[in-house]
Amino acid sequence: MKYLAYSTGLLLAGPALAQEVVPATASEPQEVIVTGRGLDVPPGEAAYDVVTIDRERLSNTASGRLEDVLRDVAGIAQFRRSDSRSAHPTSQGITLRGLGGNASSRALVVLDGVPQTDPFGGWVAFPAYLPDRLASVRVTRGGGSGFAGPGALAGTVELISGSPGDLGPLQLRAAYGSRDSVDAAAVATANLTGGFVTAAAGYARGDGFTPIVAEDRGPADRPAPYEQASLALRSVFDIGAGTELQANLSGFRDRRDRGVDYTDVSSDGADASIRLVNRGNWAWSALAYLQTRSFASGFASVNDARTAATATLDQYNVPATGIGGRFEIAPPVGGGVTLRLGGDVRNVSGRTQELYTFVSGAPTRQRVAGGESTTGGGFADASFESGALTLNLSGRVDRWTIDNGSLVERTLAGGPLLTNIAFEDRSGWEATWRAGAAWEAGSVTLRAAGYRGWRLPTLNELYRPFRAGADATAPNAELDPERLIGAEAGLDWRLASAVTLRATAYWSRVDNAIANVTVANGPGTFPFAGFVSAAGVYRQRQNLDAVEARGVELDGRVVSGALSLSASYAYTDARVHASGLAAPLNELRPAQTAEHQASATLAWFRDALGGSLTARYIGPQFEDDQNSRTLADAVTFDAVVSAPVTAALSLEARAENLSDARVEATISGPGIVERATPRTLWLGIRYRMR
Repeated sequence: MKYLAYSTGLLLAGPALAQEVVPATASEPQEVIVTGRGLDVPPGEAAYDVVTIDRERLSNTASGRLEDVLRDVAGIAQFRRSDSRSAHPTSQGITLRGLGGNASSRALVVLDGVPQTDPFGGWVAFPAYLPDRLASVRVTRGGGSGFAGPGALAGTVELISGSPGDLGPLQLRAAYGSRDSVDAAAVATANLTGGFVTAAAGYARGDGFTPIVAEDRGPADRPAPYEQASLALRSVFDIGAGTELQANLSGFRDRRDRGVDYTDVSSDGADASIRLVNRGNWAWSALAYLQTRSFASGFASVNDARTAATATLDQYNVPATGIGGRFEIAPPVGGGVTLRLGGDVRNVSGRTQELYTFVSGAPTRQRVAGGESTTGGGFADASFESGALTLNLSGRVDRWTIDNGSLVERTLAGGPLLTNIAFEDRSGWEATWRAGAAWEAGSVTLRAAGYRGWRLPTLNELYRPFRAGADATAPNAELDPERLIGAEAGLDWRLASAVTLRATAYWSRVDNAIANVTVANGPGTFPFAGFVSAAGVYRQRQNLDAVEARGVELDGRVVSGALSLSASYAYTDARVHASGLAAPLNELRPAQTAEHQASATLAWFRDALGGSLTARYIGPQFEDDQNSRTLADAVTFDAVVSAPVTAALSLEARAENLSDARVEATISGPGIVERATPRTLWLGIRYRMR
């Protein structure tokens, strides 16, 4: 898209955001391409294992949900197998390469440069991200990303907003599905003088399914309804001197239920950001953002016969705020060198406010715990290109602080405080790096890379307890940062534009890996958790000695006209290294880590006519740290069929989990199994203005 701007800067041209200096006269306007993107990806990214999910795939999934399409990249996983309609939001952190073990994200997730994991908990609010408004998703497997920011322990997931050229002037879709479900979305764009604006809105609701499998459920179990909505507004304008202003404002509302009384879950959030991008000779970018979140969740205990549920914990308000900024510059070095210099800072604060120790259905105590943390650092990223060789070297130095941590417990009846702790402030420095090389030999590119990354414990891990069925997990305010060292080697093979194959072998080790470690079996009353019945276990978040993972990732795509086949496979051998209280976990697999994952999609689309079939496999994995509860493997099939009615209007039929496979998501202490989404069928319409 091209817009006229009367400035004496640069012509920004081409889909690759190429740059060209064009002389301008006083009477001749300068033509500027407004992209809405950040600075170009450094050439050195060719040395790493990068997979891109394109616009067509984002808009043609059976569920219409971002977490679903991310499963196209084998090795990427959430802590639970459920999606954002039935999972507890706090279980939806993203990780890669078998480096799980708890629910916090070990991947850095960004949208247009802004970190997206929850400021308090590190999970991802998937209902906030309508795939219809994105141009693409770029997944980098492997840690240590210097220019993208800290926190990329297992990899980076970059969400890129769409422009009018990606999205079209207007898209509308609506569908009705199983269990009285509704799924609707609208995306509109407008080209204006000097720029463009986009608006996107989504709404989804459903009566939900009963999470507990049929043979384990009782009168206390019922369907788990959900209702979710999101809104995103974006404007991009040239403001002169080759600089574009990108402003984003978004919000979401999420209401879920866990299928038992007293387990309502609510999440609300709003984000605002401003980014200035200049692609001149000295290209630069400046970003500032603000995020607010509010979370609430109830927890219940169900008796052995599953005839009644009793409230056990009410986290009635968990507010959080994230604020940060970033500046980067790409000086014109020349000689085949591309240099990126910059710095970023992010402060997060929040607290859990909860009622606990229920007697006769009423809480008797209140707990408030929380604090704040800040991470700030500088980075340098250098790429060198010479003929077939590309080299990359990136480094960061970060300063982190954990401040104002506190725990206050009191009885609701009044009287002296039960607990009043001010945790000691802590701080430290982290130096990380990433280095890689790529050699292009005809249609084959050979890659090798090594990296070191780190992740600060979330406020959730430091201060917030939680329950899953009869089991309870306590936080740990003394957790240390996680630190990763890793290496990989791979090759990419391209046969013209029709066939692309990618293979990568890797090794990673996370020292001080944070995991939910079993401390004792119930019954008993435990710190920060309260009473745990005989059917449950008491765990605490602790630093393990390490989690070590090695594996292989294979990706391929074949395109022939309107027909395409994409496939991805990941093999992961992950092991825990532990001593002391966690010694029984030594050489076990991390919780919720499958050895095998695979996905394949066969699609044929010609405009609005066509369809796709997606098959996915996830291998057995252990529910718990002690490897005593096994979640069975599962194969699922999703399908999409579309047929045009007019040039702009089409009918759609979609099916999730077409064979109604049992996908086990959790197993609680007494062996109660919870499943992920059963077969879900949709009929809908889609309108695309040309």
